[in-house]
Amino acid sequence: MLKLAILGSTGSIGRQALEVAARESGRVTVTALAAGSRLDALEAQARPLRPSGLALERAADSAAARSRLASASPGATIHIGPGAAARLAAECDAGVVLNGIVGAAGLEASLRTLERGARLALANKETLVVGGPLVRARLERGGELIPVDSEHSAALQCLNGRPAGEVRRMTLTASGGALRNHRDWRCATPAEVLRHPVWEMGERITVDSALLTNKAFELIEARWLFDLEWSQLDAWLHPEALVHALVTFTDGSTVMQAAPADMKLPIQLSLSWPARWGEVVPALQARALSSLSFEPLLEGRFPAFDLALSAGRAGGTAPCVLNAADEVAVAAFLEGRITLGQVPEIVERVLNRHEPERVESFEQLRDLDAWAREAARGVRVGA
Repeated sequence: MLKLAILGSTGSIGRQALEVAARESGRVTVTALAAGSRLDALEAQARPLRPSGLALERAADSAAARSRLASASPGATIHIGPGAAARLAAECDAGVVLNGIVGAAGLEASLRTLERGARLALANKETLVVGGPLVRARLERGGELIPVDSEHSAALQCLNGRPAGEVRRMTLTASGGALRNHRDWRCATPAEVLRHPVWEMGERITVDSALLTNKAFELIEARWLFDLEWSQLDAWLHPEALVHALVTFTDGSTVMQAAPADMKLPIQLSLSWPARWGEVVPALQARALSSLSFEPLLEGRFPAFDLALSAGRAGGTAPCVLNAADEVAVAAFLEGRITLGQVPEIVERVLNRHEPERVESFEQLRDLDAWAREAARGVRVGA
């Protein structure tokens, strides 16, 4: 039996991972769960599963939370407070840790998982956007990371073990998000932005998808995940969202991966890879591929994408600042304090105040993340 820990178990990815585990109960047993602040939901998940480890990052009453979780899963090791998920990842006995934590808070848990020698099933994009150099260095010492993002899972399948030197071009696709046909994206409301036409995701990633910031993040991730150069990476709009990645090799051959837009497939593959288990999504028929369309991401059309990609190319600590400022700006938009058009404006102002440095340590990134968030909060847009 594969022992599985799910970090961010009460979020969208976590809930779908539990569905996959339940479907494959003959192969998978869930031994640890971690959540951010949803104590009620975590308690409800723990009661039937009785995991040996539980973690809650934020609790209004730590003693009460510990008592409730201990009652839900008697004998479990319980971690409460900041860093709880990372401690759980480091100490649990799970052979696979699925990291579905949202935001930069997921980086420490990813590093602790790799240090323990477990497989990291990665759905936390900030791990590679913020800490790519640290993760790459750890992987070169023998760690294992299997991506859960649909595009990176698709690219993994296309590569099928071939080295980076044989890749001419890796192309990730983008559906275009909720605003692909909007007459003026800068004035779109949160309600409009959150109506994604294809994927069901958390609020922050849905906003970033609408801005195409998320696609730039995914290119940064692919750079570190597959050890590619920027000249080997590309992204195209693909509204049908059936083809998730294409890899063109040096001999001119192109391999693409296509499947219905459903996160349960990459989740299951992150557990089974390189094996394939039972059907988790309906198989596509050939006629579904008869009218596919692709468009380039033209420079200037998506300012947030251009900005994020520029930070990725700058490298070093720039993506850390990019991510932190984006988190703050997106939160301000969702709370109605700024317009969508002001999100990239805030991010750009913070990036302009930062001189990229070489990434040296987790502590360096943690401190810089805190600085960038404070700087973003202090930006006065429209001034």
